[in-house]
Amino acid sequence: MTLLLAYGISSVGSMLGLLLTSRARLVGGREARFWLAGAAVAIGGTGIWTMHFIAMMGFAVQGTMIRYDMPLTAASAALAVAVVGAGLFMVSRGGERAPYLLGGGVLTGVGVAGMHYLGMYAMNMAGDVSYDPLIVALSVLIAIAAATVALWFTLRVRGAVKIGGAALVMGVAVTGMHYTGMYAMSVHAHSPSAPIPGAPAIDFLLPLIVGISVITMGLLLAVMLSPSEKEMRGEAEFLARLEGRGGMEDTGGPNGRGRPENRGGGAPDVDLFGTPRS
Repeated sequence: MTLLLAYGISSVGSMLGLLLTSRARLVGGREARFWLAGAAVAIGGTGIWTMHFIAMMGFAVQGTMIRYDMPLTAASAALAVAVVGAGLFMVSRGGERAPYLLGGGVLTGVGVAGMHYLGMYAMNMAGDVSYDPLIVALSVLIAIAAATVALWFTLRVRGAVKIGGAALVMGVAVTGMHYTGMYAMSVHAHSPSAPIPGAPAIDFLLPLIVGISVITMGLLLAVMLSPSEKEMRGEAEFLARLEGRGGMEDTGGPNGRGRPENRGGGAPDVDLFGTPRS
């Protein structure tokens, strides 16, 4: 059950992040930074960290309770958002050039793997924990590959169907990395010599549900209320025609030649903010 829920959350966060990065590509300039920051929260916070924590709620060790160190758990969430944001800003500056894309993938992938193992380190239990180094290395490689593909998606994918498909692929990659990392972990429980410190996972559940719901709805509303790509292109073309009329009335001039959509003249049906013109 937690596997399916974790995958669903990861896919939703990834889809919202891809919608936001598509907006960043569209608007460009300084305004794009706000969309990229929102995408970092959506992908890093919802698509990665929330998936990680929900999946961890399904983890149990026979013979011991599990408690979570709250500062370390919060730090792992902040790390996920920070490294995803760093990767997004890196590729937005360098585009599909290999040094930027691969560098962003390595930075984000290693950071996401660090978030995962920091979150696991935040677990307190009466037991000795060990890791298989080969499987740990495999999980890091999966994280780097997944991050590189995800960053490439943010540069190329547009349209609802393609964004949805890419989000499903990203969900598989993120959850796959998580469960590979969990498979590397071995716990040998023993009788506790003192009370186990920390908070139970259920204490995080209500704040997590409320916080993620508010953030997701806020980002989704920002996408829905912003002008669409078609609307913004129409506005840009209308402004270009207005500038062209300052020197010539003929729409076949330099600002209109070869554009079938310009031959009809007139303003688009909506303004820059998507409001219908009267």
